Amino acid sequence: MPETLIVSISGIRGIFGSGLSPDVIVRYASAYGDWILNAWDVSNVGGPVVVVGRDARVTGEICSNLVISTLLSQGISVFNAGLATTPTVEMAVIKESAQGGIVLSASHNPAEWNALKLLNQDGEFLSPKDAGWVIEHAESTQRNWCAFDKRGSVENRDYLAYHISKVIDLPEIKPQEIKDRNFKVVVDAVNSVGGVAIPALLRALGLRAENIIELHCEPTGIFAHPAEPLPENLTEVCEKVRAEKADLGIVVDPDADRLALIANGGTYVSEELTQVLAAAFWWQYHAGPFVTNLSSSRAIELVAEAMGQETFRSAVGEINVVEEMKRRGAVIGGEGNGGVILPVLHHGRDALIGVAMILQYLAEKGKSLTAVLEEIPPLYMAKMKTDIGALDPDTLLTNMAKKYQNERISTIDGVKIDFETGWVHMRKSNTEPIIRVYAEAPSKAAAEELGKRFMGELVATS
Repeated sequence: MPETLIVSISGIRGIFGSGLSPDVIVRYASAYGDWILNAWDVSNVGGPVVVVGRDARVTGEICSNLVISTLLSQGISVFNAGLATTPTVEMAVIKESAQGGIVLSASHNPAEWNALKLLNQDGEFLSPKDAGWVIEHAESTQRNWCAFDKRGSVENRDYLAYHISKVIDLPEIKPQEIKDRNFKVVVDAVNSVGGVAIPALLRALGLRAENIIELHCEPTGIFAHPAEPLPENLTEVCEKVRAEKADLGIVVDPDADRLALIANGGTYVSEELTQVLAAAFWWQYHAGPFVTNLSSSRAIELVAEAMGQETFRSAVGEINVVEEMKRRGAVIGGEGNGGVILPVLHHGRDALIGVAMILQYLAEKGKSLTAVLEEIPPLYMAKMKTDIGALDPDTLLTNMAKKYQNERISTIDGVKIDFETGWVHMRKSNTEPIIRVYAEAPSKAAAEELGKRFMGELVATS
């Protein structure tokens, strides 16, 4: 197996034992530890604290132990959250006033992958500047190791109940109304930590135990199907929703920061619509801007316009969305991969928040998810990629920007061109010699035609 390690502002991700080896984990964990120590005010009582959590991958405990031991060896104490969703760790950092957090999870990647997701004191992904410092420092051999009597301490803590309490304590979430609807829900958590978190949340929201149908909710880390919540991976849960005559199917990725929905009748709902439904619900209570990334569906603008709200776009990547949310004073945000970000709790994608908002929205509407979706104009997205070989991606994208300079374009992340009835977004990959081409239009055929057209034009511009 070839070695695979991807180092970016989104974290350190690789195949365990073949790229993400123990020495690599220690190297990056200690570089992060030095970043924590550099920001620590030595006049403070005690030492810095970092929250560490992991998803259920079979390598999770090994990776977590390596990270924790590394931090302790630098004089940094650890609150070990154990099995915890990424948003749970993010909220724990805030709760504990910790100096940062590390989540061991490779999100939707296959089971042989794992990763270090690095958080700052606000429970957010490191800024590009701070992540860049950690990545550069990881190449240095210099580290701040502590003396034997200055080592950090570790304490095991479970933050799920706290996370759930903060969600259901939101005044907009009314568990009695959800309970009165007597929802029947199927949960597919791909045998990871969401299998613990989502059923617990549903019980707290008032769902009866017999109405929570668990599918692949045992946190063994042996994924029952490919972990990314795409329609081709979710045929089993769709069938389960049909067979159980359930009102809803809830699907999360291994660290439960992404949420996909299955409508009554077993119909897959595009991940792109998760944030749209959450925003439609939240705007009933709070006016204000919404921020998402350039590659997310235009459906959010259509709903925003109907409700008299503004939307803004950022470069792709959660931290880019979060930074734009702060600039704009956004009341809600997200990404089209099923991520919902609610800043009154924390600036991170959170499937638990998304679930509560969707159920409350359906309870208030008194309609099925299928009926609610009929209120959103239909749009279709095509996601493609074109192999560019030895061609320079920056040159190709620059040429496309010049060619379409008289159209509505954005170049903050590749090139996005907005047409009257659709759009296309072209951006280079940081890991492969390809350019990703996303297109959206009012029909599937039109979206695919638009995507194919621009894949051809990209290469032709060389």
